Amino acid sequence: MTAETLGAEERARADVYALLARLFYAPPNPELIQILAGLKRTADAAESAFARGIDELARTAAAADAEGVREEFEAVFIGVGKAEVTLYASAYLTRGAHHAPLVEIRDLLAEHGLERIQQAGEPEDHVAALCDAMRHLVMQADLEAQRSFFERYLWPAMNPLCDAIIQCQRVDFYRAVAGLGRAFAELEHDAFQMD
Repeated sequence: MTAETLGAEERARADVYALLARLFYAPPNPELIQILAGLKRTADAAESAFARGIDELARTAAAADAEGVREEFEAVFIGVGKAEVTLYASAYLTRGAHHAPLVEIRDLLAEHGLERIQQAGEPEDHVAALCDAMRHLVMQADLEAQRSFFERYLWPAMNPLCDAIIQCQRVDFYRAVAGLGRAFAELEHDAFQMD
């Protein structure tokens, strides 16, 4: 299935996953910040946490500069020594000494023909990789695979990750990203529960 054959709602979902993957992988460049500053809700969008998240990201991007956002990203997600907030889902998914979410994620991705490219600097449990995997699954129009992957790996990691970002005193731009990420994850979770 291609983007052209997907419905508008599915294309929009894939686009949000792509945006979250891009923003969690690296700080946005000036061009992306400008695009984000221009985000507008559609006139028929219901007032929702997701719509407010889009508005907040646009407002925050309009006041942001790329260098400041890069410094924020590096200070919070990379840091000197240990990062203040980790972007690795395994930190939020580990349930015991013998639970290995990274291995499970790799196996599940392999079942769908996905694997980490050698040039990738991050392992498969990075939230950007999980969002990109969901984008791929949406593009494949396999609802059951989407539900299974989301509910098992992305949903349990996204809320604690976004909470950690929102509570971090050193973030501004990424507080808005986390707000959008949390709202989108809740929207997805609710939709999967209804299907």
